[in-house]
Amino acid sequence: MTKAAATKYDFFPSDPEKVIRELGREKILELLKAMLLIRNFEIRAESAYQQGNIGGFFHSYMGQEAIQTAAIAAMGVEQWWVTTYRCHALALLLGATPKELMAELYGRATGNAKGRGGSMHFFTDKLLGGHGIVGGQIPIGTGAAFTAKYAKEVLGAKDNKKGDVSVCFMGEGAVAQGSFHESLNIAALWNLPCIYVIENNKWGMGTGVNRAISVEPIAEKKAPSFGMKGYTFDGMDFFNCYAGFKHVFEECKKNSEPVLIEVVTERFRGHSISDPGLYRTKESLQSCMQRDPLQIMLKTLSSYGLISDEQFEKIDKEQKEIAVAAMKYAEDSPWPDPITLEEDVLAP
Repeated sequence: MTKAAATKYDFFPSDPEKVIRELGREKILELLKAMLLIRNFEIRAESAYQQGNIGGFFHSYMGQEAIQTAAIAAMGVEQWWVTTYRCHALALLLGATPKELMAELYGRATGNAKGRGGSMHFFTDKLLGGHGIVGGQIPIGTGAAFTAKYAKEVLGAKDNKKGDVSVCFMGEGAVAQGSFHESLNIAALWNLPCIYVIENNKWGMGTGVNRAISVEPIAEKKAPSFGMKGYTFDGMDFFNCYAGFKHVFEECKKNSEPVLIEVVTERFRGHSISDPGLYRTKESLQSCMQRDPLQIMLKTLSSYGLISDEQFEKIDKEQKEIAVAAMKYAEDSPWPDPITLEEDVLAP
């Protein structure tokens, strides 16, 4: 079999210094803290899963922290957000507490969904859920974009409670699903303000993207077929992601037109924690981990004199303690009462 040539990506142009000037040191360090919280939450939760304290499925976001952190920094929490079963990071970024999320992983009554959703189904006021069906969230994100447009153009809502845009995250494997094509088609027909974000982590459940998706780069090739603009970001670089999301957000608000983004990344774990990732060589994994988004951010900030290694380690330790405390909270939380099982079930 002929080995596929490495895809060449034309990343969105960005300037770290410009992003730093725009956000300021205090905000940048808050975002670094958020990324470190995500990393530490995933590490401790993975440990709890391996110890048998968490059941079901568990999909880690480790190695992808820069993407959703940058997206929310650029667009704000007021938008509509929806994502895949890899939903821990987005929930944390949208205001869910580490304690309620860890308790949900443990299946406890104090959890984000009262112990009923588990790892794949976190929710907040603006997070329309993590979704276990591949591509299942794409029509929901499209519907949220319709809601935003309807509120603005028909109802004349000016309080922004419905958000300016909808942001829908998906893995590259979802691009092959019918829901992807149907949703983008109707979004283009109706000029819906939806930002579709493909987090291309190169491996969909063990299958390389070059064996699953017929064209690459994905957004660059797929977007024109729907009459959309397509962009490609470096998912390991917070500053590139921020600059890209900021540009697309302003464009989408102004034109009320859908946009397709491909963010190139590579997670540090298998598809799920139970996946040993034997389809990747150790050398390949080590190579991608050399572009750790946390270390890239640290190196960039250090070069501008904004943080030292000691300060980074201190912040990291603080976030580790928060994650450990969340584990203790989950362990001490009560199990749901079986009598409540049918509460909040709306379908007959």
